Amino acid sequence: MRTAPSTPAEAEAWITVLLRYGHLHRAEPGPDDTRTVQRTPADTPRTLHHPVLALDFVAEVLHEVRRTKAQTPR
Repeated sequence: MRTAPSTPAEAEAWITVLLRYGHLHRAEPGPDDTRTVQRTPADTPRTLHHPVLALDFVAEVLHEVRRTKAQTPR
């Protein structure tokens, strides 16, 4: 549970990390702290209009990454 409001800087940091580690195909800044993100080249781009939406998206990506990693045989 969050105890502090989401900030544009926090959302930007998380999206930058996901992009750097190859979990996003594209992430472009837009006006007024919006971001357009795309998981894979085939996915429809999503525009995140608020830091809370961005962090919800980050949580979805992290959940998928962790689930995929847990299913991968070692």
